[in-house]
Amino acid sequence: MADLSEVLKNALSLEVRDRATLAERLLASLEEITEEEAEQLWAEEADRRLKEYRANRAQAIQAEEVHKKADRLFQ
Repeated sequence: MADLSEVLKNALSLEVRDRATLAERLLASLEEITEEEAEQLWAEEADRRLKEYRANRAQAIQAEEVHKKADRLFQ
């Protein structure tokens, strides 16, 4: 089986319509995961983000700023 970086490289070389179709199918496939699988994925993502923050490769943003930006985006 191909590794993620190879699959991503190939996917990004597709025409825009094909990339959109691929993205749609990938997103639809996520609707099929169990609640436990979803919780595991979020836990892994939270751990990854914490490690990035602790290694100074990401910065914290105040919740108030995040809310303001979200409000602007969804108006």
